[in-house]
Amino acid sequence: MSYVLETMENLIHQTAFFNLTIGNVVMILVACGFLYLAIRKGYEPLLLVPISFGMLLVNIYPDIMLAIEDSANGTGGLLHYFYLLDEWGILPPLIFLGVGAMTDFGPLIANPKSFLLGAAAQFGIFIAYFGAMALGFGDKAAAAISIIGGADGPTSIYLAGKLGQTAILGPIAVAAYSYMSLVPIIQPPIMKLLTTEKERKIKMEQLRPVSRLEKILFPIIVTIIVCVILPSTAPLIGMLMLGNLFRESGVVRQLTETASNALMYIVVILLGTSVGATTSAQAFLTPTTIAIVVLGLVAFIFGTAAGVLFGKLMCHLTHGKVNPLIGSAGVSAVPMAARVSQKVGAEADPTNFLLMHAMGPNVAGVIGTAVAAGVFMAIFGV
Repeated sequence: MSYVLETMENLIHQTAFFNLTIGNVVMILVACGFLYLAIRKGYEPLLLVPISFGMLLVNIYPDIMLAIEDSANGTGGLLHYFYLLDEWGILPPLIFLGVGAMTDFGPLIANPKSFLLGAAAQFGIFIAYFGAMALGFGDKAAAAISIIGGADGPTSIYLAGKLGQTAILGPIAVAAYSYMSLVPIIQPPIMKLLTTEKERKIKMEQLRPVSRLEKILFPIIVTIIVCVILPSTAPLIGMLMLGNLFRESGVVRQLTETASNALMYIVVILLGTSVGATTSAQAFLTPTTIAIVVLGLVAFIFGTAAGVLFGKLMCHLTHGKVNPLIGSAGVSAVPMAARVSQKVGAEADPTNFLLMHAMGPNVAGVIGTAVAAGVFMAIFGV
């Protein structure tokens, strides 16, 4: 009888109930909230579902992220192995490969002025950098945090790893991906605040057709120019442009399909769950993490605002030919930010179609964020 009672007691104490803290409960509720937004509201579910589920798992069973060196039997937790691929800078460039293979760069080629809107939206990065420095973060930590302002999760992870900021890589990644997912919530109020109804109703001229030769030459030329100036961007820019070259060359259909489908989704699962699993209550509910999340939000807001304001300037200089809403797509959340520009424009005028115009700044924003990361790596000699 005593054996049965002892066995039952051991089983009961092995449940998570005896190890859950208030912080764990809070993070579990946050994870459920994110799952609701992803599944019910459709906010970037490909990202938010794996991230929030990783968040759920680690707060119920922390050992799923147990490091190898902390393990008694020499084996780490499942998601720890996934996370190592983030730290080593392997998964972010593979994400860029998939994004390149999935994305049409035609709108950017047809309207090169979109580069200016993409560049303007990077303003939030530098606001966050100086803000982080003012709050006492080191220069490298501030640089890693600032990339959140570009709403570019892969670049944020890549830069944090390259700058040796693995201690804060988790909060940076979660903040960046969360803001990417919450673009439909965060951006519209800013866009409407900074534009008039008349401006939101502006219809833009149809983009010129882009030849196949232009689409093939574009990724090659961009790779040469950017990587010669900032060689440290080669893993990100190189993979982005390689994926796009797969798409536009028309001679490697199998590679295009693999990069944009099977490989892309495998990497998203590995990266999303491992990023979410960095949010254990003990690691996440700290003043440092909260400061990172707030700085990221401030950076994202300023980046969106800068893009819209530069769009207003272009609207003025072109005598009303540019809808300022497309400037908000200068952040790197592809293609969600462009869809938000289309949505807000359509609310003002249902016959207004801004999606393709917004894709130009959106693609430029991806390139711009990678370049900003390359500048930081060059500054710190990485």
